[in-house]
Amino acid sequence: MYIDNQYNIYQIAYHYVKTYQYDVLFVSDQEDEIWLEKKEGKKSTVIRFLGRGFDWKNYLKKDIAVVFQKVKAMKRLLRGKVIQIYNVYISEHEPVDDWEMLKKPMQLNEKHPISMNVYYLSDEQFVEEKIRLEKDTDITINTADSQEPIDKESQLHNYKKYLKKNVLDQKEQTQAVFSFGKPLFTYLILAICIGMFVLVELNGGSSSMQPLIDFGAKYNPAIIEQGEWWRIISSMFLHIGFLHLLMNMLAVYYLGTLVERIYGSFRFLCIYFLAGIGGGIASFSFSPSIAAGASGALFGLFGALLFFGLHNRKIFFQTMGTNVLVLIGINIVFGLFVPQIDNGAHLGGLVAGFIASGIVHLPKRKETFKQMIAIVLYCIIAYGLIQFGYYNNMNNQVYHVMQIEELLKQEKYEAIISQANQALESEGNLEAAILFHRSYAYIELNQDQKAIEDLERSIEIDHSFPEAYYNLAILYKNNGKVEKAKSAIESAYQLNPDNDDFIRLYEQLTGKSAN
Repeated sequence: MYIDNQYNIYQIAYHYVKTYQYDVLFVSDQEDEIWLEKKEGKKSTVIRFLGRGFDWKNYLKKDIAVVFQKVKAMKRLLRGKVIQIYNVYISEHEPVDDWEMLKKPMQLNEKHPISMNVYYLSDEQFVEEKIRLEKDTDITINTADSQEPIDKESQLHNYKKYLKKNVLDQKEQTQAVFSFGKPLFTYLILAICIGMFVLVELNGGSSSMQPLIDFGAKYNPAIIEQGEWWRIISSMFLHIGFLHLLMNMLAVYYLGTLVERIYGSFRFLCIYFLAGIGGGIASFSFSPSIAAGASGALFGLFGALLFFGLHNRKIFFQTMGTNVLVLIGINIVFGLFVPQIDNGAHLGGLVAGFIASGIVHLPKRKETFKQMIAIVLYCIIAYGLIQFGYYNNMNNQVYHVMQIEELLKQEKYEAIISQANQALESEGNLEAAILFHRSYAYIELNQDQKAIEDLERSIEIDHSFPEAYYNLAILYKNNGKVEKAKSAIESAYQLNPDNDDFIRLYEQLTGKSAN
């Protein structure tokens, strides 16, 4: 009779897999246990077959509890939010005590419910229980292959071979997906980023703005005024401080090797650069600040994994899907609450990486029309961001202050006044600093009265601006307004009593010792 039980188990399981496209999750010859699964919408249907029975109801109840626990542990493997288990026992004999109550539907009270129906196909109730299983699963089980005598041992061997091959094929398919390419360019990118970091450190330090600008950081004034768009690419290989480099290089190593194995080296390189460029353009458009780092490209790799998940949902969620989504969410939320983080670059890189993946597509897949749409979409978004970036920068005081600081280095005082006038009409809260810079230009052009007016307005806006008080004191002194000069230098000295220039002028105007 044992061969009959085995035959029934494997024949029914084969029928579900062959005819109704169930996937085989697990096969055990020793336990005569088979697990099948099929996902439809948000529901996962799990069928578990066990080729042995239980003498007592309590033993059966313990096994049912074990099945519930196993399914809970397998939630990551199973793809549905709602899980329905059909737990099928095939045995010669039923439990000797009353177990009929276990036929009632059971459910774990959790956020995502797990339900179970139990079936016991014994010799006495085989037909009745099979009909109940067919009714609940809405599947007719054909347990007779033909009218001719059957060599059950031979057929059983074929069923086992088919089901095991199904498991093996799924494993090979998953392994093939993650071994298409070797992470060659990932290591090259790591080497370039580390090399550039050392180079910048040896030439002024990666935490100083000027060396970063000199080596190609994203610097909007240079991009707009000198057309240095190459900075969008060069900034991808620069980092601000060791911690920034360390965090990004760890992410490049783990994400890069994964994406390069999935997509292959050429596709990976295209995705990395297109994502980095997209993130850089988004940063240019939304943030006038100096920026550097591989963050845009890194988020593009997240976008590539999302594109992969869209086309391979089962493998994606069985392996990394939930972790990827959580990491993206954490980084985006973190970026929203930390002002120093360039969220524009992150989101721009994420979107650009997803679209770039659509351009190159997955290995051995070609959808020319969709790929052409992705190319057009990438170009439209990039062009739109660039146009918006010009407008946004020209109407942002931060950009104008950066431009004024460049003009100060070049001693172009007329241009500073013109730039400051534009800045004062732009959005922002840097009016005090802008007036201070313009006053300096007026001083250099011997227009003291205009300089005094700007400095007075500056300290009205910002009472804690010692340099403005100091310059104002000098102008008052030079124009014979001694009392006003004394008052101004006293304010400057109180705000910054350690400045040598402030101390000297304070002692000179007040006749008091700074000590």
